[in-house]
Amino acid sequence: MVTVTAAFLTLLASFGVFVVGYYALINVGYLLLHVLALFELREKVRESRWNPPFRRFATPFYPGIGIVVPAYNEEATIVESVRSMLSLNYPEVEVVVVNDGSTDGTLARLAEAFDLEAVDAEIPFDVPAEEIHDVYRSRTYGGLVVLDKENGGKSDALNAGIWLTDMPLFCAVDADTIIDRDALLELARPFLQEPTTAVAAGGVIRVANGCRIEDGIVTDVSLPKTGLPGLQVMEYLRAFYSGRLGLNRVNGLILISGAFGLFRTEAVREIGGYRHDTITEDFDIVVRLHKYMTEQGREYTVDFVPEPVAWTEVPRKRRTLSRQRRRWYRGMVETIVTNRKMLFNPRYGRVGTGVLPFFVAAEALGPLIEGVGYVVIPVAWYFGALNLEFAAMFFLLTTGFGVFLSWFGVFSEVWSFNRYDSPWQVLRLLWYGVLENFGYRQWKTIVAWRGLLEYLGGVESWGVMERSGFSEDE
Repeated sequence: MVTVTAAFLTLLASFGVFVVGYYALINVGYLLLHVLALFELREKVRESRWNPPFRRFATPFYPGIGIVVPAYNEEATIVESVRSMLSLNYPEVEVVVVNDGSTDGTLARLAEAFDLEAVDAEIPFDVPAEEIHDVYRSRTYGGLVVLDKENGGKSDALNAGIWLTDMPLFCAVDADTIIDRDALLELARPFLQEPTTAVAAGGVIRVANGCRIEDGIVTDVSLPKTGLPGLQVMEYLRAFYSGRLGLNRVNGLILISGAFGLFRTEAVREIGGYRHDTITEDFDIVVRLHKYMTEQGREYTVDFVPEPVAWTEVPRKRRTLSRQRRRWYRGMVETIVTNRKMLFNPRYGRVGTGVLPFFVAAEALGPLIEGVGYVVIPVAWYFGALNLEFAAMFFLLTTGFGVFLSWFGVFSEVWSFNRYDSPWQVLRLLWYGVLENFGYRQWKTIVAWRGLLEYLGGVESWGVMERSGFSEDE
């Protein structure tokens, strides 16, 4: 019995040492990424302030953009979102809303708000999507097209819009998204600066909860009044102003948000469009573009542009947020498994040898190991396998360093484009940076484990995203 107990304590101690060492290495990677993000942000801010952005009709070389909006049961937000897109400052834009078999009043609200009429013409080619019943065009807005089709999921709806638009670029936008008026002018910049190599670009997503929105325009930027959306504000700031800027610095951006991304239409068609058997199509499509372009030996760029902003409604209820994050985790694992031959493969350059392996270690395995650590390390300390100082080191490397990274994101926001400009809002953001690492962060490790178990169990459902609408008081 003594031998078994000794072996058990040794196992606990060994795992504790492994977890602390693992997170020390991960944090070194995160710190490097954030430092790189600062250099990248400094250049982007200088470019924005000293090099005026391309303005409407200032150049004849703007490529036309088709804004593809997949919509399934989005009656609460669809009209405001479409109004936002129709009011964008851009020379040539077509809004293609794909009603993906909605069972609510999504189509009826669109028809009423925009005076839709059916287009009496056959679709001249095969579309890799479920059957399209009708194509409508607005009588009042010539640039608005609505497709009504059988339900096939978000990827299927995106493909329908991509194949029916004749614009050289398309912007994938979620139906619950509000886009700043000049956002497309900024997001199109890489395609103007690198017209032969740019294949994709992504902008910043911010939380719309708590903001005042009138006629599809964010007129007052405020923080949500409730805690859960506020914590997500902090997450979004850190993810976009640190993580993606850092990856962009090393030309290794592998994720563009499905809520606001701009792509070269022909390049996405070449790889067969969005895969139907994935639930995180935004991650999958960018990784596949990296893979395809590298295998074809083609020079290409995937860019992150930190100034253009799109606003999205985030979950207010923990149950809804849990479903969303479990889906994100399942989709992340599925995309990694599907593209596993890229891992540590020098054929795919820095994406294969550095970016993807770090992403797997930090984003896929990190929450799982951290979650187990929260249980094992206190148990190891209780039985004397680890001393108190060592246990404290684990919590400093997770929660303590997490607060530092969150505040780093707030600093980046204040230093750069500063949408949250009042001192009170900045203080609230700093407070959210503390709160999210005590309770919320630990809850997310449980969600990650549930997501992994769902993936292993073959769960493929999206779950229901409950919308309250942009006008709802937070």
